[in-house]
Amino acid sequence: MFVVCLCARFQSNPKESHFKDAKRILKYLRGTTSVGLWYPSPSPINLVGYSDSDFAGANWIKKSISGRCHLLGSSLISWHNKKQACVALSIGKAEYIVAGIY
Repeated sequence: MFVVCLCARFQSNPKESHFKDAKRILKYLRGTTSVGLWYPSPSPINLVGYSDSDFAGANWIKKSISGRCHLLGSSLISWHNKKQACVALSIGKAEYIVAGIY
């Protein structure tokens, strides 16, 4: 998923190298058609979400990165991370920003 998101950044102005990367992603996906999510039957089906952020983790831009994930039972069903829109001056502020985003 990381590579797909990285390629998506260039979808408005793709270059030849991006098309090669997209072909490589599709070849990978073709080989993983038997892979899927596993939901064991004895586990309870509770939806749980977690979010977190780091303080200035992207050193090159001095912005915090926030992330979240959702679990259904014991299986991961979604995750997302992104750079925060503003610069946080402390870890508390970074956590507060991520709480407001999600």
